Amino acid sequence: MAALWTPSLLISACMLGCLGLTPLAERPQPHNLPPSLGFNSSDGSLSVDLPMALRVFSVDYHHVQAPFEIVLWIMLASLAKLGFHWSGRVPAVVPESCLLIMVGLLVGGVIYGVRHSAPPTLSADAFFLFLLPPIVLDAGYFLPGKLFFENLGTILWYAVLGTLWNVLGIGLSLYGVCLLAQSSLGDVSLLHCLLFGSLIAAVDPVAVLSVFQEMHVNEQLHILVFGESLLNDAVTVVLYKLFESFLRLPSVTGVDVLLGGCRVLVVGLGGLFVGLFFGLLAALTSRFTSRAQVIAPLFVFLYSYLSYLTSEMLHLSGIMAIVTCAVTMKQYVEANVSERSNTSIQYFLKMWSSVSETLIFIFLGVSTIQDVHMWSWPFVCSTLLLCLIWRATGVLLLTAVVNKLRRNVVTFRDQFIIAYGGLRGAICFSLVFLIDDFPKKRLFITTTIVVILFTVFVQGMTIKPLVELLDVKRKKRALPTVSEEIHSRLIDHLLAGIEDVVGYWGQHYWKDKFEQFNKKYLRRFLIREDHQARSSILRVYQELERREQRGDEEAPPLVDPRSHSRPLLPEEMDSIRRILSRNLHNFNNKQTPAYSRHTLHQDATMERPRRPLYRHQSLGERHTYNTITHWPQGEGGEFHGSHRVRTGLSRSHTVCSISPRPVLQDSAAQSGSVDPKAPTARGDQVCPQHQARMARAQKKQLSFVLENEKQQSR
Repeated sequence: MAALWTPSLLISACMLGCLGLTPLAERPQPHNLPPSLGFNSSDGSLSVDLPMALRVFSVDYHHVQAPFEIVLWIMLASLAKLGFHWSGRVPAVVPESCLLIMVGLLVGGVIYGVRHSAPPTLSADAFFLFLLPPIVLDAGYFLPGKLFFENLGTILWYAVLGTLWNVLGIGLSLYGVCLLAQSSLGDVSLLHCLLFGSLIAAVDPVAVLSVFQEMHVNEQLHILVFGESLLNDAVTVVLYKLFESFLRLPSVTGVDVLLGGCRVLVVGLGGLFVGLFFGLLAALTSRFTSRAQVIAPLFVFLYSYLSYLTSEMLHLSGIMAIVTCAVTMKQYVEANVSERSNTSIQYFLKMWSSVSETLIFIFLGVSTIQDVHMWSWPFVCSTLLLCLIWRATGVLLLTAVVNKLRRNVVTFRDQFIIAYGGLRGAICFSLVFLIDDFPKKRLFITTTIVVILFTVFVQGMTIKPLVELLDVKRKKRALPTVSEEIHSRLIDHLLAGIEDVVGYWGQHYWKDKFEQFNKKYLRRFLIREDHQARSSILRVYQELERREQRGDEEAPPLVDPRSHSRPLLPEEMDSIRRILSRNLHNFNNKQTPAYSRHTLHQDATMERPRRPLYRHQSLGERHTYNTITHWPQGEGGEFHGSHRVRTGLSRSHTVCSISPRPVLQDSAAQSGSVDPKAPTARGDQVCPQHQARMARAQKKQLSFVLENEKQQSR
């Protein structure tokens, strides 16, 4: 597979370099028109030219240039992802994002060598309008709602205050570095440093998801890191636009700063309400798709993308809008559409986001091969060091405060992973190209690329060994059962009742109030009557069924990867083999042989002396006690006291016996005969309805014993 994969990548790269990578402004005008049309050379008016001869074969690449190049890029990304998963043990060592960036560097180098000019870069509009929405939509639609809202306070604490801490800390510190290096960095102003700090503090959810999904860390740590990176982008984009507006003003006053703070709130809350509106609208529309189930999944994508575009049009937070829209409409859409439509939605979202993520990382590598780099050791090294220091201190200080308010505290190991998992990616890379031209823009671009490559390669490749070294708690392997979900809901209702009794309005109280409002109004209005679940247990079962249908993409591996740390030594294998052999031997000795009407088997358990077993007497026989004793039995059907025995079998324990004891024997050593009227050997208890069957068994036993005596006498 690798032999086929590498030539395919090289062929795609060469085609991209040779065919159509010229800028749009430099592309020639289409001159190969159909044979019946042409341009008059005198006045430029359209005229009809008669063809000299019929063309059998012609090439018109400029007619299909744009879609052809898009298909080639998607094909290149898909081949790179396919080759990554067929590359042996590489995925266990190198994250997927690192390998895709290396493929991008290779393709960029090939394009640069073929064309002798810089390869194309990923424009900010293409990233924010076409590649980022599918990834955020997929993350929001499959967001674990319960965990997210239980940790919402901590996530907002990290995303808002933590981002402000990083932006101000990095920006002010870099301005101090620029003041110290006046000779080379003297023309960088404070607002430029704050602008750069706002974009370099953006933790990319694409890079975080690609790394943390491979490690399968515990749910709380995953939702804290992922939720913080998701909302962190919304805050950084808003701060970036705010500082960009400040740079365009002639002077910044206190009123401008106050208005800027109000703008941050308006942008965030505005995106939230836009997403809520389109999410409810999508849920309402899905209610009427019963007669056209084919187009039901289409409304999920259209309304989500429309919420993002509307927010961007109104200069609101598009990320907040699309996440809110996905979280709002999910439960109602899943209840309205069929199971096939749900499966289509899930697989299309996964495919769309996977292709976008792959294209982003490949373009990060391709865009690194540029002629616009500017290097400054003080600025680059200081930025890299300050990003690590300010994020680590911010996580430690904010966690120390939030742990006083949480029941489940964030441990020091989790804090280290949160601080170390602040990976930068395509968001800061796209934002840096949007900066207005000034003398040090190329330095900002170079520094951003260095920070991205360092965080993705160094931190992304070492975070998995650190998780194993620190023994961070992993995700639960199996999906929760219906019983676990029911007991979890019982505890939630119990805690909500306790909060209501003591007068404390906590998260369980508000969650219970929302569930009542949702059940009384929203579900009745947004879900069809025939799809209304009559029982909450049924809804739990349906949700678990949908989780299982998603396949192994969300479920962690059934085998712990740490179990394959080393092979077993020969002495360990011998020890395990001896233990298994001894246990198997003991197990076989404990087994009762199967009954056969043709042969008599020696019971191995009869060789051990046993305590007397007292037969349960009926009410009329309480005055007598028959004691039936198991004697040690030797070979040939003899007792170890030279007494001849007549072995009898009883199957009462297979009919209605309460006690699963072994077969009992009639003791007739001294009389030498068997009385058919004597009490039959049996288990502790025999059901009355089987007395007739027991009598037939006694007659069969007596005839068998007499026949055995005749054979022995011969």
